[in-house]
Amino acid sequence: MSEPTDPTVPAAPAAEREIARLLWVMKRLRDPETGCPWDRVQDFASIAPFAIEEAYEVMDAIAREDWDAFPDELGDLLLQVVYQAQMADEAGRFDFATVARTIADKMIRRHPHVFGDAAMDDDLWERSKAAERASRAEHGALAGIARDLPALLRARKLCARAARVGFDWAKPVEVLDKVSEEIAELRVELVAMDRDKMEDELGDVLFTVASLARKLDLDPEACLRRSNAKFTRRFEWMERAAAREGRILSEYDLAAQEALWAAAKRDLAGQAPGTADQTDGS
Repeated sequence: MSEPTDPTVPAAPAAEREIARLLWVMKRLRDPETGCPWDRVQDFASIAPFAIEEAYEVMDAIAREDWDAFPDELGDLLLQVVYQAQMADEAGRFDFATVARTIADKMIRRHPHVFGDAAMDDDLWERSKAAERASRAEHGALAGIARDLPALLRARKLCARAARVGFDWAKPVEVLDKVSEEIAELRVELVAMDRDKMEDELGDVLFTVASLARKLDLDPEACLRRSNAKFTRRFEWMERAAAREGRILSEYDLAAQEALWAAAKRDLAGQAPGTADQTDGS
């Protein structure tokens, strides 16, 4: 498989100019004498959480179809890559060019049906990834799954990897039975109120639910986001209903709150699943 020659790579002078400007801005911010005091003292670990936060803000802009905010959110995410690359360059480890070259090489390597003569098949991507893990001496079916992924997402990936070697339930209903079994075990620990054991058993419930989502070909994070949105719609409906009576929700007893919840469910029954959480700008 041959690398694309220069004439096959589209020229992008505007993009190259803006990337160069962004790299210059980041270098100035990190200048030990004239840079920003806050930016100068950051390190790989202190900045890392912002990448996760910015990635979720990108997802939020997409979900809200806020195309005006979308470039800004993508820029915030790109800044995290530039920031880490600048710190790595200062440490003599690698630079932004290395990052860009590495991902371009990887995409070419993982798409031999596009950049080479291989025939496309369903397992091509996974075979390529497996070969890369082997080259990095990452052995085992679970190798290479990032530990800091959101827990539900990581659980789904762990189950999917295990399923590739045959460690899987035959039918979704069998996973549902396992969920019931794990809930029963949690009920036992609720009697003793042992916090450590309750955490362990509740974790088993959540892990098995993630397994069920995978078996149903559903994204557990998407399922939970949908429920978050539904809860937000109904709860805010309750607050508005209370406000119309000149009250706040905490002034109602639980029975009255549950009646409002039932009314919210009825009133919002026809609303589209993805139309909530859009008022939350946090």
